[in-house]
Amino acid sequence: MKQILVSGIQPTGKLHLGNYLGALKNFVELQNSGNYDCFFFIADLHSLTESYTPKEKKEQISDLFLTYLAAGLDPKKSVLFQQSAIAEHSELSWILNTITPFGELRRMTQFKDKSENESESTNVGLFDYPVLMAADILLYNASVVPVGDDQLQHLELTRTLARKFNSKFGKTFFEPKPLLTSVPRLMSLDDPEKKMSKSRPEGCLFMDDEPNIIRKKIQRAVTDSESTIEYNPEKRPGISNLVLIYSAITEKTPKEIVLIYKGRGYADFKRDLGDKLVETFTPFQEKKKELKKKGVEKILESGNEEAQKYASKMYESIKKKVGLA
Repeated sequence: MKQILVSGIQPTGKLHLGNYLGALKNFVELQNSGNYDCFFFIADLHSLTESYTPKEKKEQISDLFLTYLAAGLDPKKSVLFQQSAIAEHSELSWILNTITPFGELRRMTQFKDKSENESESTNVGLFDYPVLMAADILLYNASVVPVGDDQLQHLELTRTLARKFNSKFGKTFFEPKPLLTSVPRLMSLDDPEKKMSKSRPEGCLFMDDEPNIIRKKIQRAVTDSESTIEYNPEKRPGISNLVLIYSAITEKTPKEIVLIYKGRGYADFKRDLGDKLVETFTPFQEKKKELKKKGVEKILESGNEEAQKYASKMYESIKKKVGLA
């Protein structure tokens, strides 16, 4: 039997290069490896913790599913579904809340970071986010979860809750293990001291950016007063960030890229990098346009039905364990 793997992405706007390299590209590779039964979902319940309008949210959910398919996630190989379509995610989250110590959530560093400047007005959903994440994983009894370093603390809470539940109600869940992914820490193109983020669109390279926009953003990307291509993140963060991007999309090492451009300047390097990025995202963009014309609602409905079958069976077992059935 294959191990079950679960992961999702929040629909909060267009995905950028960091999202692609850190999550989506890896999802496709894991799916195509044939080593796992993959469940990939649209984490729309999680996304409600951020500011939005209902119209925006509906569009974001639809756009993310199109992005999943255009990037290479295949409904014949993976279960692709919408988190909110499966009510058991929320119901299991409540059960897990009842065995989650308040202190465990208060220690979550991501919550501290996000609520630092507005602690009194921060919504409870943001505080309780890790418990819903645990429910997302445990509902499908996942053995492995692809995560970057920033999510390890949340996954450790999931493992803790699995142990607590098993101890209190009998063996039910696996303790999911992290499948650590090598996530390049991409910095903003207009400020290499800050992480690439959709909140800084000028410094953020989006998967949906048109070729001329991609090239323009790379041409304008901050480097430094030197003229050589070098990879030294501490002393030369600007050019090093571009070398890292080049490395991530070509799977060449930064050292190999530096050697390729030895004796050449920024103009050649930026032109080639822009071309590589256009080459990477043009097929994706074309496929996404085709899928949008065809409509993908039935594909998502089918994925929801498949996820529901698994979730319902698992949740009925959980209800019996806790005395609700």
